[in-house]
Amino acid sequence: QVQLVESGGGLVQAGGSLTLSCVASAGNVRRTAMGWFRQAPGKEREFVAYISRAGLVRYYADSVKGRFTISRGYAENTVYLQLNSLKPEDTAVYYCAAGDGGDSSTSYDFWGQGTQVTVSS
Repeated sequence: QVQLVESGGGLVQAGGSLTLSCVASAGNVRRTAMGWFRQAPGKEREFVAYISRAGLVRYYADSVKGRFTISRGYAENTVYLQLNSLKPEDTAVYYCAAGDGGDSSTSYDFWGQGTQVTVSS
């Protein structure tokens, strides 16, 4: 069983940056594809970024491409999401997930509890 814990969210002004972390407090995600998703109030959960098991493949939602970067810390059993040039529309609860990978939430078996990111204008 994999347990994921996100951290690093907070309140930031537009144009600012945050680094989100997702650590496996139980289980091993070093050989698992990982993804980040987000859900804004009143909206459905949407894909943000994905990284393959070996970290060689990464892709992003068009809305965050060029601003967000996903990476892995194998020694730490952790996945990161660097958020730069933040916009008010990036405000959401951000979730990390472990599973088969891709941009569909149904491809992921394990989810964290989420971390709130709020971007003020």
